[in-house]
Amino acid sequence: MLATEGTSQTYKAKREPLVTPTMVLIGIMPIFTFALGTWQVQRLKWKVALIDELEEKLEREPMPLPPQINLAALPDFSFRKVVLKGHWDNAHAILLGPRVRDGTIGYHLVVPFVRTDGSTVLVDRGFVSKDLAQTAKQNQSTVQGEVEILGMLRTAQPRNSFTPDNLPDEGKWYWADVDAMAAHAGGEASGVQPVFIEEVFEGHAGDASSRISHGYPVGRSPTVDVRNSHVSYIVTWYSLSAFTTVMFIRLLLKRRQALARLPR
Repeated sequence: MLATEGTSQTYKAKREPLVTPTMVLIGIMPIFTFALGTWQVQRLKWKVALIDELEEKLEREPMPLPPQINLAALPDFSFRKVVLKGHWDNAHAILLGPRVRDGTIGYHLVVPFVRTDGSTVLVDRGFVSKDLAQTAKQNQSTVQGEVEILGMLRTAQPRNSFTPDNLPDEGKWYWADVDAMAAHAGGEASGVQPVFIEEVFEGHAGDASSRISHGYPVGRSPTVDVRNSHVSYIVTWYSLSAFTTVMFIRLLLKRRQALARLPR
């Protein structure tokens, strides 16, 4: 009886695999996370090159826009400064938001701009606080006659899955749907092109605070705001790769020790 049990244990010990499915899974994780870290390195190089390109565009002199803008060429001119002359179509001003600036909740005031030498475009005049949003629209209605503004060309930014649908009929705009905003301002029939421009504000922080407190919009600063968090992703993935590598080695050593203790 004892001999039979010993033979059974010896047979079982010889058939016991060194690497289990769980260890295979853990062994794949270092390779997978290392590959993700390497991919993020490539993404970082691309993002740095993109930011350098956009900053170089910002340093160029402001350019005038042609009477009719080639929409297909807009992505190539994103972040280029432009000078516009014309008057505001205050009847179609909208509040886009909510947005947050320095901890204050508010909106962005977007107003169609009728150019004297061409089509109408959409101009984001900047941030207004929630409490003074209607005051800002009233202040905007008093701006009459021809004006000249400095802006920055931007391309449409897709909304995320948490952003609700715009409700133009109710005057609720949650994200910058440039085509829909252009249609709201009259569309092609009224010479409105789906071109989005952010007005540039070159004042200091005190000027910005004063404007917001009196219900006047504050435009964006002429800087590149492209998010670049790839370095943190690189650290995360490479750290996970190192951690799972150590974990796999420890499990492998424990497995070998456990097998070594089995009867032979």
